[in-house]
Amino acid sequence: MFRSILRKLERFLGVKVVTYCLMGNHFHLLLEVPDKEAMPKLDAETLLELLPLLYEDIVVEQVAKELAAARNSGNRGWEHRILERYERRRFDLSVFLKELKQRVSIFFNRRNGRVGTLWEAPFKSVLLEGGEHTLRTVAAYIDLNPVRAGLVKRPEDYRWSGYGEACGAGKGAEKARAGLRSITREGLANPGSCDGGGAKTGDPVELPDWPEVQARYRLLLYSDGREQKPDEVTGEDGRAGIAAEECERVAEAGGEVPLAEALRRKVRYFSAGAVIGSAAFVDGVFVQLKAEGRTGPKRKTGARRMRGADFGDLRSLRDLRDAEKVGGTGKEN
Repeated sequence: MFRSILRKLERFLGVKVVTYCLMGNHFHLLLEVPDKEAMPKLDAETLLELLPLLYEDIVVEQVAKELAAARNSGNRGWEHRILERYERRRFDLSVFLKELKQRVSIFFNRRNGRVGTLWEAPFKSVLLEGGEHTLRTVAAYIDLNPVRAGLVKRPEDYRWSGYGEACGAGKGAEKARAGLRSITREGLANPGSCDGGGAKTGDPVELPDWPEVQARYRLLLYSDGREQKPDEVTGEDGRAGIAAEECERVAEAGGEVPLAEALRRKVRYFSAGAVIGSAAFVDGVFVQLKAEGRTGPKRKTGARRMRGADFGDLRSLRDLRDAEKVGGTGKEN
């Protein structure tokens, strides 16, 4: 039901789900929020097509009658006000998360005979630069959650995640694959070319097919540690993994944690980093926040190197050295 609500809201509100992971008591989402001003406005026909996704027949019929009456009266302002009731909710991250949590709560409470709040705290969000390296890194972190938690040994074996769903079959798999295809170089260069719930723009663009995208993504997911040879004395089975020579090279480099290994752990930057991307991107956001008075008065620069692994060119707005200082407005660091 969570996934069903998620997909219906994706289409209705136009916020694209790149990948997701539903765990026992929390969830992770990688979302693309289009520029609302650049998206086509709702018309009566489109609204009536979308309404059944979230509303019962009686509501759809009532809105249809209201739109017909407005059109027959010749009052364009009346029709515009009807459409605006739904238009103002679209392409909005806060509205998307609010409706997702509310609708899941209503279902869960009815199903279990309970009342009251279901979710413990408000959602946390991180602004990401729209480049392939950033998005694939965060997507992999999300899809590896069940592996890190010990629920499955392989990410494709967990059906309640974007990658697990993409590795299956049927309509749901195609939707999940579209999300992962959209963060390839080709997809990012041609927004709207993958059917992820948003509007399509321009002529059709040839994007990498799923096997190619999966191979690229799977390499990242499956770089999971040093190989272990079978022990003839104890009878312990071996485990395939990174070649011993590669592990030795990392040791010579001073023990830097490979990115793929770090993704198997809980990386707080992806939930508390506030902004993630290249140094130029993070600095650009910092300048804007500083102009709005939303940073500490002593802070002069924005981009911070991400600790705990070799994250390459990725930078964060927050320096998470002191966990006690992270939270609230983030002005401490």
